[in-house]
Amino acid sequence: MQDYLQFEQYSTFVSNFFVVYGIKLISAVLTLLVGLWAVDRINKLIYALMVKKEVDISLRPFLKNVLGITLRILLLILVIAQLGVEMTSFIAVLGSAGLAIGLALQGSLSNFAGGVLILTIKPFRVGDFIEAQGQSGTVYLINIFNTVIKTGNNQVIYIPNGPLANSVVINYSVEPTRRMELKLAISPRNNVGEVKQMLWDIINSDPRILQEPAPFMGVTEFTEYSLTITLRLWAKKEEFWPLNWEMNERIKIAFEENGVKMPAPLQKHEVISVQ
Repeated sequence: MQDYLQFEQYSTFVSNFFVVYGIKLISAVLTLLVGLWAVDRINKLIYALMVKKEVDISLRPFLKNVLGITLRILLLILVIAQLGVEMTSFIAVLGSAGLAIGLALQGSLSNFAGGVLILTIKPFRVGDFIEAQGQSGTVYLINIFNTVIKTGNNQVIYIPNGPLANSVVINYSVEPTRRMELKLAISPRNNVGEVKQMLWDIINSDPRILQEPAPFMGVTEFTEYSLTITLRLWAKKEEFWPLNWEMNERIKIAFEENGVKMPAPLQKHEVISVQ
């Protein structure tokens, strides 16, 4: 009889436990599932709104990631509250855990701060061609912790935002124009005036070469064996490389057609003295 009473008490306790906490558990699970779906929907709607309002393309993925993390943390707190956990104690534990995680992930926090700094100061944007940390390429994405660039041969490089924000960055896309410099070594036996006139004809025949700032041409080096003519030409940044390659080719063809002599190669016993 006593065993029966103990079994009945145990059954009642288990039943009450599942009635009280089972409902809370089911409610918490449903809240988590619905919440994750809602967070995903909100994230997509906010991103679409940023696109519609033409928010800076560099900011969009960063803000989307920050918003997604923030909403998920709030959802986690709500789910834990539904399970009946005392929020004061939980927040205290969460704060202690956050401090420990922060100390363990100092590098990642530095990268996060670097990402905020990059998006605030804006030394570059998505689509800019940059050179930094020994790498060069077009900025493809600015994430929370790193920046993604694509090189000319389609390699993808991930650069941590912390070092990137504190290093020298060369941005080739900020200014609308770029200057190219061509150094042409010829034999001093050539008629310099005729060679320069030939080069001016090539320059004036190409509308991609800007007249403001004005093109420069001058003899910048002269020795017994070689004479160097330097060209400094300005072009729109999007036309810089095609123009650079074509100018080299056109000058080479013009030199051949007009018999422009190249510098004679030095013999091993010949040494040029510099005064």
